[in-house]
Amino acid sequence: MSNPLLSLLKIELPILQSPMVGVSTPKLAAAVSAAGGLGAIGIGASNVDQARAMIRETAALTDKPFNVNLFCHRPAIHDSAREAQWLSVLAPVFAEFGADAPTSLREIYTSFVADPGMLQMLLEEKPAVVSCHFGLPPQPAIDALKAAGIVLLCSVTSLAEARSAEQAGVHALVAQGYEAGGHRGVFDPQQDLQMGTLALVRVLARACQLPVIAAGGIMDGAGIKAVMQLGASAAQLGTAFILCPESSANGAYREALKGPRAHQTQVTSVISGRPARGMINRNFTGFDVAGIELPDYPLTYDANKALNAVATTKANTDFAVQWAGQGAPLARELPAAALMNLLAAQLQD
Repeated sequence: MSNPLLSLLKIELPILQSPMVGVSTPKLAAAVSAAGGLGAIGIGASNVDQARAMIRETAALTDKPFNVNLFCHRPAIHDSAREAQWLSVLAPVFAEFGADAPTSLREIYTSFVADPGMLQMLLEEKPAVVSCHFGLPPQPAIDALKAAGIVLLCSVTSLAEARSAEQAGVHALVAQGYEAGGHRGVFDPQQDLQMGTLALVRVLARACQLPVIAAGGIMDGAGIKAVMQLGASAAQLGTAFILCPESSANGAYREALKGPRAHQTQVTSVISGRPARGMINRNFTGFDVAGIELPDYPLTYDANKALNAVATTKANTDFAVQWAGQGAPLARELPAAALMNLLAAQLQD
């Protein structure tokens, strides 16, 4: 099952594991890579020292290539009026748990576009693959990573984004359909075309020169084969790996994914300030946001994390973040190596 992308990534199977911050771990990434795919870790929520430690831990567990994922969002612009308005919306819910809402919001994640220390660390550690979400790094960073021999992937949700990534010089495109769990990779959330995976893959395969990696709603070998029929060189699966014992998903998350809520996913910006798909809970239904402009990402996310923390002290998971794609009902509870072997067998059928 050889194709140019597999040769570029130095992997055997056209299967990539999505770099899910808060779920993917070095153990999960290493297991997927050891089984012939491309495992991934997400460092978008980490500082430089934490990210370096994750890369080194993964490298100690496998000598195979793995993907290191970065957040390239526009850095947040504080707006005290918007932030105060949002905190006033949340205040009654905090009060349900006997707590006060925060008085201010923090930029909890530093964008790679404004983090020269992260770039320097990557140039020192030289992971085989680096991927970008929410947009592109500055051109000098792209050029430096490429000069270091690192393969670059970029999540795109439209042909316009794909052309920007192609022009910037990345090596391959992750075509993220609207079915995908977690955050939309859209460069500008105000310009989300909400294209589904199959349509997006076909459009990019016809219009772009770069290899296309399909992402969104793909859970098994049949799904992988389908997107490859449409021109993808590989598929990236995220929700399919959440139930693996190597993931860091907690018990409530796992139980939800095995129950009826797996059939009910939606996209909302209320949790973080950027659109993301997850299983419906009070994060999706508990707030009247009509006429309210949310604080920038990740300021809004800081508020959600504070609310979930106080709810958790009361054994309440109504505000937990449980990202999942539309293929969630097809999730299987298998070790990562067993899941990879099953996917490989289904591809051979």
